[in-house]
Amino acid sequence: MARKKYHEEPDNHDRWLVSYADFITLLFAFFVVMYAISSLNEGKYRVLSNALTGAFGRVMVVPHKTSELLREKSLKLPPLPLIKQKISEPLRKEREQMTSMARDILAVLEPLVREGKVRVTQTSRGVTIEINASLLFAPGEARLNLDSIQALNAIASVLKNDGHAIQVEGHTDNLPIKNSIFPSNWELSAVRASTVARLFTESGVNENRVTAIGQGAKLPVGPNDTQEGRARNRRVTITILAVLPDTVVDVPLSSSSAPTRP
Repeated sequence: MARKKYHEEPDNHDRWLVSYADFITLLFAFFVVMYAISSLNEGKYRVLSNALTGAFGRVMVVPHKTSELLREKSLKLPPLPLIKQKISEPLRKEREQMTSMARDILAVLEPLVREGKVRVTQTSRGVTIEINASLLFAPGEARLNLDSIQALNAIASVLKNDGHAIQVEGHTDNLPIKNSIFPSNWELSAVRASTVARLFTESGVNENRVTAIGQGAKLPVGPNDTQEGRARNRRVTITILAVLPDTVVDVPLSSSSAPTRP
C-alpha cells in the first residue's frame, strides 16, 4: 500500500503581526491608564490650590478643559482656610488683651518683680502671676502678712474690671507638716489659695470668676533637695484664664475598640 504524501504548508511570514498588535494594544491601554491617573491627581492639586489661594483673596486662572471638573470638586471641599481665618482673628485679639493685662500687672508689681519675689508669665492658657509664699505668709501659716495685702490689692485693682476667670493655686515644698490646724501640705496649700481668693473678692473681684485650688507639693518648680529649691516651691500662683483656649479635637474610636453588633 502506497504511503500518503504529506504536503508541508508554506511558512506564514506575517504571524509576527498578531503579537505586535497585541503588544501595541497593551501598551496603548497602559498609557491610557497612566494618563487618567495623572489627570486625576492634577485635578485634585488644582482644586486644592484654587481653594487655598481663593481663601486669601487671590484669583487663580484655570484652564478651560478642567473648569468643569474643578467646579464639581470644589463644591465638596470644606472651606478650612476660611474657618481658620475666622478663628485666628478672635485668638489674636484675645492674646493682645492678655498681653496688655500682663503689662498692667507688671507695672503695679515692678518692685517685687525686680526683687525676684513675683514672676509674671504668659502662655496660650493665659497670664500667670507667681508669688513667693515668703512674701504672703509666715512659715506653716495661712494668714496674710500685712505687707502682702497691698500687693494683692494692686493685682485685684487690675482684675476687677476684667471678665476673665481667675484660678488661684497654693503650692508647698515636700517637707511634711502636721499641726493642730493643718494635718498635711494639702490643707495648707488649699487654705492659702482660699485666703488669696477671698481677698480678691473682698477687693471687688466677682466671686463667680474665682476658683481656689490646693496643689500641695505635687507641682514643684525647683528641686526639693535644696533650701533654695524648696523656697521657690512654696508659692501661690494666680492665673487669668484665656477665653479662647487651644482647639479641642475629639479622639475617634479605633475600629478595634468600636462596639460590635451582636
